[in-house]
Amino acid sequence: MSSSSLQAFVQQLRYEAAGTVSVELRPLAPATAFAQAVEAGAHIDLHLADGLTRSYSLTNPGESHRYVVAVALDKASRGGSRFVHESLRVGRQIAIGGPRNHFALDEAAPYSVLVAGGIGITPIYAMLQRLAALGRPAHLIYCAGSRQSAAFVAEIESLAAASQGRLTVDWHFKDERGTRADLPHLLAGHPAGTHFYCCGPLPLLDAYEQACEQLGLAHVHLEHFAAAPLAAPQTPQDGYAVELRKSGKTVHVAPGIALLDALIDAGMNPEYSCREGVCGACEVKVISGDVDHRDLILSKQEQAANRSMMVCVSGCKSGSLVLDC
Repeated sequence: MSSSSLQAFVQQLRYEAAGTVSVELRPLAPATAFAQAVEAGAHIDLHLADGLTRSYSLTNPGESHRYVVAVALDKASRGGSRFVHESLRVGRQIAIGGPRNHFALDEAAPYSVLVAGGIGITPIYAMLQRLAALGRPAHLIYCAGSRQSAAFVAEIESLAAASQGRLTVDWHFKDERGTRADLPHLLAGHPAGTHFYCCGPLPLLDAYEQACEQLGLAHVHLEHFAAAPLAAPQTPQDGYAVELRKSGKTVHVAPGIALLDALIDAGMNPEYSCREGVCGACEVKVISGDVDHRDLILSKQEQAANRSMMVCVSGCKSGSLVLDC
């Protein structure tokens, strides 16, 4: 768990769409603000019951007096969304992690295309609000099973109506269209310098990445809200040694043991949250070593640069690793 958790309370629970509620959190101390204002694309951790921690994207960019997240009830929930929907109540005190942002909006981009699938609208909606506030042009492609299950539809329509044509929306509700969005067609033909963003379920992200590669798009961003099945680790047969440069320790990581667990067993106190390589809480700087990158945050270029790693899922392909911790 992050050592920088904050104390908050639930100010409001609000119905946003079929199966989705928003949670408004306020600082526990009266008449105070959170230290960090909300950035578009950022998320926070909610520390729920029995050690359960889940990350949710913030929907209210620019504000510091409150944090607002939206949570869809997952039929295959392992406890997080079910707890929020069934057990979280107004007035309840809750520990949260401060905002982190691995899906930052380029506010200087001449044009932005935003692709959302289902509850993946949460960071995308924050980006749309921020672009509207800046007067920047953008296009939203919103994919969902139905209009009734899509959160923030009315709010998005209002933003678009007030934008004098700067913000446009392409609604792709499967029950209305009958087919999935044709991403290669929808992502083509935008101005030079356009930045593209996508958040949603794995099939949408896979289709988005394939379309961006097919079109040769340069400025491509995406965020996972669920982990993909991991390939077998490339850990050496005898494990590997990790030198922790700042602490002066060397830790041996045996095959089948996560680097995060080895660090905890060695008496370290690393920050972590999701244990799935999707939240970024456990990111550590790499000094040297052949990292087996298995996270869903760093781009292929960032992984190749080898400057950092997520210790909850990533490991080492060679016999040694040196970390700046």
